[in-house]
Amino acid sequence: MTARYAIYYAPRPGARLWDKASAWLGFDAYAGAPLTRRPLPGLDALDLDALTADPRGYGFHGTLKAPFELAAGRSEAELLAAVGQRAAGLVPFEVPIAPAALGRFLAFQLQRPSPEMQALHALCVRDFDAFRAPLSDADLARRRKAPLTPEQDARLVEWGYPHVFEDFRFHMTLTGSIRDDAVRTRVLAVLQDHFAEETGAHLFDGVAVFKQDDRQAPFKILERLDFGA
Repeated sequence: MTARYAIYYAPRPGARLWDKASAWLGFDAYAGAPLTRRPLPGLDALDLDALTADPRGYGFHGTLKAPFELAAGRSEAELLAAVGQRAAGLVPFEVPIAPAALGRFLAFQLQRPSPEMQALHALCVRDFDAFRAPLSDADLARRRKAPLTPEQDARLVEWGYPHVFEDFRFHMTLTGSIRDDAVRTRVLAVLQDHFAEETGAHLFDGVAVFKQDDRQAPFKILERLDFGA
């Protein structure tokens, strides 16, 4: 199976947000190892492993450039070097974050528009696209199962992901889809309390290159590249 890579935002290893969010998901992408979630009051009757199954496989992250296979003639070392060189020229920025509903999902989201985050996303999509192999027919078909506008379909083909640029909404996912409105509201209230100390101003000061060895494996962090390093 062919490996996939992604360029994500991830907090620093050992940061309080990283430790608590990874424990909530049940997986530490820096260590590439499962974690034990401590019980949270108010959620005793829910299957939290099932609730977090989808995001657990990706690790705690915010997507900047969606997963891709490497283009022919490109190497992992070249990708890491390119991301590191670009990150070295960037400046950290601060935006408030908080757990909130994103459709049927729950995620940490930005609490105000951030031109800096939009610019970082656009940079990652464009500057590292030379490392991305074109999507396979199977991947195109999988993405097209969701309703896409003609513009989104064109971006899917051109950039490998439909929700880019003006459709981009930065978020760090905490749950899979929760169809029951009452359950979603209940889980959100518990997570807002659980992450109260991590809510508010957050310093974005780097990006991380994630790797998935094959489609059944979890994503793991190869390296986090600091801004201004």
